[in-house]
Amino acid sequence: MGRNAPLLGVALLLLAGWFGWSAVQQWRQQANGDTLAQARDEAVQGVQQAATGQLQQLQQHLKGDRVQQSLQAGDAAGAAQALRESWSGVEQVDVLTAGLADAYADGATFGYARLALLESVLADGKPGLRVVRDGGGNRLGLAAPVQLGALGPAVVYVRQPLLRLTGPLDQVRAPSSGFLSLRQGAHDIVAHGDARLADSAEAMARPIKGTPLRLTASVPNIEPGPLGLGALPSAIVALLLAFIAVLLVVGRGRLPKSLPMPIRRSAAAEIDQGPTLRESLQMATPVVPATDAAAAGGPPAVPPPPPVDLPADIFRAYDIRGVVGTELNARNAALIGQAIGTVALEQGLREVVIGRDGRLSGPELSASLAEGLRRAGCAVIDIGLAPTPLVYFAAFHLRTGTCVAVTGSHNPPEYNGFKVVIGGETLSGDAITDLYQRISEGRLAQAAEPGDYQQREVAADYIQRIADDVQLDRPLKVVADAGNGVAGAFAPQLLEAIGAEVIPLYCDVDGTFPNHHPDPSEPANLEDLVQTVKRFGADLGVAFDGDGDRLGVVTGEGRIIYADRLLMLFAADVLMRNPGAMVIYDVKCTGKLSDHVLRNGGSPLMWKTGHSLMKAKMRETDAELAGEMSGHFFFKERWFGFDDGLYAAARLLEILAQREETPHEVLEELPDMVSTPELKVPVASGTPHALVAMLVAAAQSEDNPYAGGRLSTIDGLRVDYPDGWGLVRASNTTPVLVLRFEGNDEAALQRIQALFRSQLQGLLGDTALGF
Repeated sequence: MGRNAPLLGVALLLLAGWFGWSAVQQWRQQANGDTLAQARDEAVQGVQQAATGQLQQLQQHLKGDRVQQSLQAGDAAGAAQALRESWSGVEQVDVLTAGLADAYADGATFGYARLALLESVLADGKPGLRVVRDGGGNRLGLAAPVQLGALGPAVVYVRQPLLRLTGPLDQVRAPSSGFLSLRQGAHDIVAHGDARLADSAEAMARPIKGTPLRLTASVPNIEPGPLGLGALPSAIVALLLAFIAVLLVVGRGRLPKSLPMPIRRSAAAEIDQGPTLRESLQMATPVVPATDAAAAGGPPAVPPPPPVDLPADIFRAYDIRGVVGTELNARNAALIGQAIGTVALEQGLREVVIGRDGRLSGPELSASLAEGLRRAGCAVIDIGLAPTPLVYFAAFHLRTGTCVAVTGSHNPPEYNGFKVVIGGETLSGDAITDLYQRISEGRLAQAAEPGDYQQREVAADYIQRIADDVQLDRPLKVVADAGNGVAGAFAPQLLEAIGAEVIPLYCDVDGTFPNHHPDPSEPANLEDLVQTVKRFGADLGVAFDGDGDRLGVVTGEGRIIYADRLLMLFAADVLMRNPGAMVIYDVKCTGKLSDHVLRNGGSPLMWKTGHSLMKAKMRETDAELAGEMSGHFFFKERWFGFDDGLYAAARLLEILAQREETPHEVLEELPDMVSTPELKVPVASGTPHALVAMLVAAAQSEDNPYAGGRLSTIDGLRVDYPDGWGLVRASNTTPVLVLRFEGNDEAALQRIQALFRSQLQGLLGDTALGF
């Protein structure tokens, strides 16, 4: 047996080399990450200085005597010529009046990026810059507001070679295994390194202050060592194994050749053999003490799950959503993925489609989600950057029935989350709570081998599928406002494919949402769309939320058409082909909707607010159409029954193009009442649901304060009167009360509001109600 000791020592040396090599590799990868971070910071500083320098030069040259004389005289051409001559290397200079009439006359030729730059400078009242498509390629565009004599406000536009901005990037040395780019929106202006890492580069992004630009960077993930050990533990294990191997190989030769007293063969064998490979590994790996049950010979107890720092509050009624960094991080995303994979596998579903919106945290959370799904044993199909409806579509198109969209929807930029579909059903309520319980109790599947991972491109199939079904009878000019959400990367192409002329507004994907919040249900977020529609003389304006599953609409005259009235138009169209079909709407919709559906031969049904709740009710009732006041529209007729803002926009344009009247005239024909938008009242103490429960209890008591009204309590408290209605409900996503009111005239509206106000003030005290 003694002859085996050298062989065992060699084996341990090889094992030590494996652990040691892993430690070196991890340290090297960490060093590459540190080097890239340093290169990124140097690039940020260099580009920042270049941008600041260009803006300072612009201001300096504008103060030149010849330029100022021409501006004061109202001579735009003279001012442009003087500025061009005083600033060497400038490619083009224009001075345009603030109306920008020539630019809007042909926005596509002028360039939407240039137009966006000029508009932002005029709005901010200070110089600005951005990368624009001009002069046959990418250029640096500079602009500053000026006064053009008696003509009034104007703007100076200067086109510079892009190198004036990107030159500092050429001096930065980044590791070849990493990725570094100057990015504006979703577009890489200049990129170095491994382009395969581009999708995860936002995790290390740094902004260029005062510009819409940022430096993004990414390195490959640090691969853990054997047994999942990090660099330092791997190095320690390597040293321990090497030490044991030396003792076996070298120390044995130093043992005495004869022993002073005889020993038994079994004991001698133990000395000759030394520790086994398993015993040697146990020396380097902590051993968990046996439980009492195991010591008694019974089955070993399952160790308790490790503590999980996972806030229960992020598991909400319709989806999972929280603040990145404090409530939601990469580790939690992996656990959520593992929980989703566990549920899917229990239903015999193995393949899962994932996609993400344009938020900066999306790549990191999406990668961690995929890791968790694969850890459970699921095969992941990653479609990358995609609106939530495209993720839903991919689940049908690729026949998985299961998908997860990484999205914060319309929440602020610091939020992100997950919308989950398993076996064709969108998770909500108890099903989402079950995910949290599985994680907290450690009831997660752990596959022996991780599931497969592949990337697929399905956007072209999605657009083609819609374009094959929807084509406009006549062209319509449409302004599409994506609010810098992910829909901007797809909506213009889709609407053009069905025959529309599209004017993109804020369609550069930018997870910081620099122009306005991507929530079309808030009228303030549609102000830019209204102005742009009027400036371009467009037939219609459409707006999408952050992940593209909701739709907002303004007419050519700038009037906002709320979703409940759009649902009337959709219902009439669907019911022409499906008489008697059910149409579902949520409790926030107009009182005129039910009558409109009935007059068009349909069956109306009011239901709870929430996209997942709506889809569940559609499956239960076999409804052909559903919609919510927030802008979610669900078409089962000719589509798949999920909420899709882009598809809803296509169906709306289809209907409007079939009519001889203008879109404004068609939409104005829809029944209307005097109404409020959604009103949100913050709840500082207590919970919104508890407050609503108190209001419901009062309404159902003998002293009902809402006498003469028809009560509905399926979702909050809605009271319908012959001349109007009022609603108060608890939001399931934020700590607010949501209210809405409608009346046949202003007097009825004020009366109903006063009644609800008196009841709420008794509960909320001095809290400002906003109505």
